[in-house]
Amino acid sequence: MRSIVKGLSGLALAGALGLSLGLAAPAATAQDKVKIGYAISKTGPNAGGANITQIPNYQLWVKEVNDKGGLMVGGKRLPIEVIEYDDRSNSEEAVRAVERLITQDKVDLLFPPWGTGLNLAVGPVFNKYGYPQLAFSAVTDRAPELVKRWPNSFWFLGTSKQYVDALVALLVKTKAEGKINGNVAMVSIADGFGIDLSKAAREGFEKAGLKLVYDKSYPIGTQDMAPLVGEAQRSGADTFVAFSYPPDTMALTDQAKIANYTAKVMFMGVGVGFPLYPQRFGANAEGILSLGGWDPNNAATAEYRKKHLAMHNRDPDYWGSQVGYSSLQMLEQAIERVGKLDRAAIIKELQSGTFDTVIGKIKLVDNMPKDAFAHIGQWQGGFFTGVAPQRPGIGTIKTPKAAWQQ
Repeated sequence: MRSIVKGLSGLALAGALGLSLGLAAPAATAQDKVKIGYAISKTGPNAGGANITQIPNYQLWVKEVNDKGGLMVGGKRLPIEVIEYDDRSNSEEAVRAVERLITQDKVDLLFPPWGTGLNLAVGPVFNKYGYPQLAFSAVTDRAPELVKRWPNSFWFLGTSKQYVDALVALLVKTKAEGKINGNVAMVSIADGFGIDLSKAAREGFEKAGLKLVYDKSYPIGTQDMAPLVGEAQRSGADTFVAFSYPPDTMALTDQAKIANYTAKVMFMGVGVGFPLYPQRFGANAEGILSLGGWDPNNAATAEYRKKHLAMHNRDPDYWGSQVGYSSLQMLEQAIERVGKLDRAAIIKELQSGTFDTVIGKIKLVDNMPKDAFAHIGQWQGGFFTGVAPQRPGIGTIKTPKAAWQQ
């Protein structure tokens, strides 16, 4: 602390000497760029999701903005400079990295990490320093409470209850049509995402008269899914639900195929909407349900997909990708409207404005989109089509899931 005070005293003395000699004080340096930082999971169990859903969107958006000359700030375009760190899929590492971006790198804006758990971990830091937190890979029923505590936070994927309500409505309708018996086997990862969704599902299933005959959670990093799949298969349920992260989703699908376990309704977690899912499982992906889903007739979404494919040589994630890209479009429009890099004013504009995005027009309600996109999708004819909740642009679920092709 003394060395800082000494340094400041020296600067003050030099300024006084300059003025006594009749020298003009130098003008403040005008900002010539926008520094954006993020800590993201480049390694560890979260790396698969981060490298599919978030990093490609960050790179695509930054490139597009810089190709225009930069962000429009007060009538002048300022190029974006990116500073990134690997949080190693670790919450403590993520918090340290975000603190460093703010206090040492002095970034103007921050992008969020991947996953519910890490977004919850870094939320207090974003809030402490007043940075908008555009979380688009996090689902939590705590979102309304968190918005009150952290008004700078935006939960673009909404709450667990929204997804569960959409799933329950599908299952109730399918049961009423006599296509399933109403018994559900559920597995969930013991992390923020799985904990939240499984809790909401237990309540939703019970209220709807669906019987949860198997309910098991598993720790993050679990590789052997054979016991879980075997017990679900023996449960007598013809609906299988997994609230899983990408590595687990792939392993569960592999094991279900090996065990020849084909529930009439098969719902898997994060990863089903990734381009690698149909690449890996081919025709076996048909009929699998998951979170998200796109409108096949949305021209803006199709154009976004085309740009993503051109830059990254692969399709985007069919859940969080278009939502995340839309959040960045909203950020860009908010900055242009505010006319300066005033984070408090940008947050206010995001809270109250209406924005044009690849999904369509979005106006946030309590820092979350309302009825902007599908919550449940299904692979149909090689496209991950939104099937719930029912509204224009949403398709119809197809059951039963075809038997695995060995």
